[in-house]
Amino acid sequence: MTTASQVQPPKMNHREVLQSLTGLLMGMFVSILAGTVVSSSLPVIVSDLNGSQTAYTWVVTATLLATTISTPIWGKFADLGNRKLLLQIALGLFVAASAAAGFAQDTNFLITMRVVQGLAGGGMGALSQIVMADILSPRERGKYMGLFGAVMALGTVGGPLIGGFITDTINWRWNFFVALPVAVVAIILIQRTLHLPAHTKRAVKIDYLGIVLLSAGVAALLIWMSLGGSEFEWNSITSWTMVGGSVLALLLFVVVELRAEEPLINLSLFKNRTFTFAVIASLAVGVSMFGTSVFLSQYMIMARGASATQAGLMTFPMMAGLLVISTVAGAMISRFGKWKAFVVTGSFLQLAGLFLLGTIHYDTEFWVVGLYMFILGAGVGLVMQNMVLVVQNAVNPQELGVASSAVNFFRTLGGTAGTAGLGAILAANIPNMIADRQSDLVAALATLGDKAKEVTAALGSGTMPSISSLPEPVRVILESVYGDGVAHLFAVAAPISLITIVAVLLIPNQSLSTKTNTQRLAEENDGSKLGSTEA
Repeated sequence: MTTASQVQPPKMNHREVLQSLTGLLMGMFVSILAGTVVSSSLPVIVSDLNGSQTAYTWVVTATLLATTISTPIWGKFADLGNRKLLLQIALGLFVAASAAAGFAQDTNFLITMRVVQGLAGGGMGALSQIVMADILSPRERGKYMGLFGAVMALGTVGGPLIGGFITDTINWRWNFFVALPVAVVAIILIQRTLHLPAHTKRAVKIDYLGIVLLSAGVAALLIWMSLGGSEFEWNSITSWTMVGGSVLALLLFVVVELRAEEPLINLSLFKNRTFTFAVIASLAVGVSMFGTSVFLSQYMIMARGASATQAGLMTFPMMAGLLVISTVAGAMISRFGKWKAFVVTGSFLQLAGLFLLGTIHYDTEFWVVGLYMFILGAGVGLVMQNMVLVVQNAVNPQELGVASSAVNFFRTLGGTAGTAGLGAILAANIPNMIADRQSDLVAALATLGDKAKEVTAALGSGTMPSISSLPEPVRVILESVYGDGVAHLFAVAAPISLITIVAVLLIPNQSLSTKTNTQRLAEENDGSKLGSTEA
């Protein structure tokens, strides 16, 4: 009789794992770098392209929106097709869009290329998590968190620094070209070093209607959140049409998924308590991770007078908190097999970090702001990646791709909604806050003499001002406005973190498996063969 242990693929040793991860880590680095390299210089880019606050928000939101929509699609393809080829396609598409973005002449073209970046980025994010589960068991993954942490550090911390330096010394357009050589190497390494077991070939039925309905429903909802209150009134025909269309599309999506042979998102997964509460926690964590970090660079440049390079350095504490604490926690999870205490602790740190950042002003001591950022980063780092880990540990190995990408999907959805919603709040609040300081502005302009008309025209143009170039009396007023405006966003986001706390408390404390997804699939396949033989 053949047993499961006899058909399981041999466990990879440390050297083989490192070889297989080389190209994957390079691909992750490229996707992170291409996304973060513009973060510290985005205010400069949008100002140079004569964009508005709404355009600034949409340069970020468009990428997140496309990532959100594409993530479950890539995840489904991963369950059906060649994961290695999908990785290479996503990486190539990402780099092509990045290169094209470097030639943007206005914010509309830049936003379009960021959409394509987002479509490919959804693939890199979802597929990297899925491939890791093929190679590493949930229990083992902590051993390699240092590698992933180093790559994330280089991308998330090095990206803004590189982008800021390039912007200050050469030109912001080179931010979009810097990842090209690394990407070529990554594609070659993935081809040569990533060796995945072949999946059983079967007939594939793609849920095209589900893809269309999900894309339309999510896009309409997020566009409504971003533009409502600025481009149209909240209580208007346009607003109600967008909300109604979104709700209808999403309801139809649910109906289609219940009947589809190969659903894009298998709704039966929500019967799994771990999956359901991990999804809820990921939604809230997305707001904290994306929806607030996006505006930290804007705070540094618009409220503290930092250059693009300085803004990258000044957001380092948040990334340090995320990477250092998550790496240490990963090693401890791998050693002891216990994860829940770390996740619960992270959810409380996330709430504390957001609440504290909601109290800052433009002139708050920077060490205080840095401490608050570190606390938020530590909280997000403890929760974010572990949500994927516990879901991969709890679901059927046949549905690993769909389940993993669903968690990423809802996290990115939360981030996109958070960025769009918070951006809309900021875009609506800034003019009102400036109006409240009108008398101070008039007094400041009166001291400028002949320059007053030029400064007034710049402020009334409807585009984001280059605050560092403004005369001091006016600059201080606007720094104060943007400082309080961005801090208000953190205060708004803080209560949402209560959802994360409740959700992670309700996730079952399931032990982590010591088997890779490939080994679990082999066991299942052998078990089904054994059952049919006995029958």
